[in-house]
Formats: sequence, C-alpha cells, structure tokens
Amino acid sequence: MTHRQDDTRPSPEKFLSRLLKEERQGSRGKLRIYLGMAPGVGKTYAMLMEAHRRKAQGLDVIVGFVETYGRAKTQEAIGDLLVIPRKKVSYQDVALEEMDTDAILARRPQLALVDELAHTNVPGSKWEKRWMDVEEILKAGISVFTTVNIQHLESLADVVESITGAPVRERLPDHVVDEADEIQIVDMSPIALRQRIQEGNVYPGDRAQQALRQFFREGNLTALRELALRRVATTTEKELEEYMRDHQVETVWPAGDRVLVCIDSSPAAQHLLRRGWQMARGFQSDILALFVEEPSWAKASPEERRSLAENLRFAEDLGARVIRVNGADVAATIAKTAHDENIGNIVIGFLTKSRLQEMTKTSTLQKLLRLASDIDIHAVPVKRQG
Repeated sequence: MTHRQDDTRPSPEKFLSRLLKEERQGSRGKLRIYLGMAPGVGKTYAMLMEAHRRKAQGLDVIVGFVETYGRAKTQEAIGDLLVIPRKKVSYQDVALEEMDTDAILARRPQLALVDELAHTNVPGSKWEKRWMDVEEILKAGISVFTTVNIQHLESLADVVESITGAPVRERLPDHVVDEADEIQIVDMSPIALRQRIQEGNVYPGDRAQQALRQFFREGNLTALRELALRRVATTTEKELEEYMRDHQVETVWPAGDRVLVCIDSSPAAQHLLRRGWQMARGFQSDILALFVEEPSWAKASPEERRSLAENLRFAEDLGARVIRVNGADVAATIAKTAHDENIGNIVIGFLTKSRLQEMTKTSTLQKLLRLASDIDIHAVPVKRQG
C-alpha cells in the first residue's frame, strides 16, 4: 500500500517549536512591555492604570518596583496597590535600594509591576540586569507588566546616541522585547512632551530647561518617536508572518516596501547599506542586512572576517536586522530569504564584467533577477578591490 505524505503535517522542527511555545504559554507568566520614545511620555502611569483595572477584576496585583521620580501624578496612581518593600543593598559603603525578587516569588501574586526593564542592578546582586530578575519571575508563573524606552534596545542604542549625542549606558537585549507576549506603545507628540517638561511635570526647575535644550529637542524626539513606532510595527509584522506560516496561509498581497541589503566583507558593503537605509527611510519601512556564507568562507582570512564584523556592526548601527545564512547558491539563498521575510526591495552590488565573462558565466545578479522577478532589484555598481 502506498502512503501519501500529508502536506499539512508540520515538520519535526515546527512541531518542536510549537510544543515549546505551548509549554511556555502554559507554565510561564505573560510579559507586557510598555514602550515609549523617551522618559515622561506616561509609561509608568499607563501601566498603573491597567493594573488597577486588573485588580478590580479580581486579579492579585503587586508593585514589585515602580520608580516615581518624585512625580506626584505617578505617586498618586499607585493608590491602594500592594507595594513589596525594596531590598537594601550596600555598595561601597552606600545604602542603595533594589527590587526584592525573592520577596515577590515568595508572595506569588498573579501580576507584578516592574518599572525600568533595562536597569542595571547594584554589583553583587543575584542578577546583573533587571530583565534577568523579570525572567525568573516569569518562569515562576507570575505575569509581569514592565516599562522601557526605545533608546535602551541594544540594536538601536548606537543609532539613538548618534541622533541625540547622549551616551546610552543601560542596554536591553532585543530578544527580551521579541519574546514579550504583548508590546503596548505609549505615544505622545514631541510638542506635547516638551510642554509637559516645560510645565515641570517631568523634571524640576533648572533640570527641565536643560533637558529641553539637550536630549528633548524636538528633532530628537521626532526621530525617537519614529524608531518606537517602527519597532512596534516590525513586531506586529513578525507575528503576522508567524501566524501565516503556522496556518499555511499564502501571502495574497504585495510584499511591501521592506528593504533587504546583500552584504559581504568588502568596504563597498557599507555604501550599499547606506543606500538601503535611505531607501527604507523613504518608504518608512524596515531594513534587513543579509550575508550569505558560502562554503569558501571557511577559508576567509582574519582580515576578511574583521571586515565582515565591521560591516555587520555598521548594519546594526543603522537599525538593520542582520541575517546570516549558509548557502552554496548565493542567488537562490537571497531569493528564498527575501520571500521568507516578505521583502519588497533588494539592494545588491555588482561589478562590471567583460563581454567574455558575461558569455561564459551567469552572474549572481542575472540569476537573482529570474528567481525574484516579483521583487524590485536595485543593482548598485561597486568598485573592484585592489
């Protein structure tokens, strides 16, 4: 008897991924992140208001750590929520306060509020970063509401620093945000935020005026707001793509304007990335950087590897999501990645070849034009090295 393969059955890898996801959802707490473009937009206040709503519905809610920064409205918003006392920590003969994670675990609420997810704990603490404390709380089956500003995401910190001129010391790994069950953006126009600061609702007196002249300039806030909105849009698109893959739904609309830049270890890669970044900015879309690791890359020199690392870092500085894929057929690998990622535009460099070369060998660009005929290909001439 011939058995026909069931095309609807998931692969072993997908099946395992689904099992792990279901197990995670069943045993772990849920993580909701309140994301803002900058301090003062009202993330903590929004978190507290939702916590009161959940408490009114009968949920056991506690305040694990909420930072009010002396803002009266935020302090009042805590209201009758149970506050877990902070733990006293001594560091260099100075008494400091940190979240008491062990006390939260012992109390075992259904929901814990934890402000400032990117915070670095006092040296000697159980965990180096607060997001690690949150991970332990989630593993115990306790849900968490938390807050973070866009500049603290590792992939965007250098971009923000170049925009604002202010160093970003507290950094949060992107995977923490990627794995959140829900991200809620707390939005406010730059003009409205500056007005809040001007009225003394964010910083007191002279500090408010200094903030308005430096980090909180309108141009800075406009750029930060765009980064925050794009980050949430990217997360939503990934969730949609995952749903479509899980349910075997074919894409029935155009791929959109996401930009994929093909890079390698050459200096020209940074030129391609700048072109791709400008294109993505014009489309108000995402940019991805792809490096196809051919079998010959195993013999790459230390200098080539250093150059590639610099190019990948440059891509991240521009806010690109970096993808590394093994593939012997470069054009086929690029085309497959572009379709998997729902790409609308591919940026690729090419060297002008002689007539004899064109007649005897099909270039990567020519093959890509055939394999990705439904995607716009932007071929950028680059100079030959050496």
